[in-house]
Amino acid sequence: MESGRLGVALLVTATICAAGLLSPASAHGQPLAWNGRYQMVTYASQKAGTSPATRQKENDFGAVFTLATACAGGTCAATVVDGPAPGNPTIPQPTRYSWNGTEWATTYDWVWDCFLGDGYQKQWSPATSWAFYTPQPDGSLRGTWHTDISSGPCRGSVVMPVAAFPA
Repeated sequence: MESGRLGVALLVTATICAAGLLSPASAHGQPLAWNGRYQMVTYASQKAGTSPATRQKENDFGAVFTLATACAGGTCAATVVDGPAPGNPTIPQPTRYSWNGTEWATTYDWVWDCFLGDGYQKQWSPATSWAFYTPQPDGSLRGTWHTDISSGPCRGSVVMPVAAFPA
């Protein structure tokens, strides 16, 4: 009976791989290389969290970036090798994403520029962000960008959906 279940599981996995819904590499936790030009979008209009910044209206934003993947010693990293610089100069460059077995992830410390309204100077506050991009069957990647702002008037969390589409 157990060998029958194993056979069914193998047949289902093989069928899914053949249909292109899951690559054999991703079925085993190996990354699909994240190479080439991608339109990367942050859906700021859908932001949520505990920070007062989540109540400030913001448009979605994005740009085209070129990524290159390199693997060594059992780890893989996708690095942004071309694209516009961030508007905030405290965001570490270049951005690097590590494969964790199911998604591309990055974590970085930076300084959030808290908008206090027209006519007021921005307040800068320490923050930590992490983003996750999960490969999709259509070749895009989807995920979440999460920031914890540790102090100041924008203290709290900001969470936004993100996506990357082949460009």
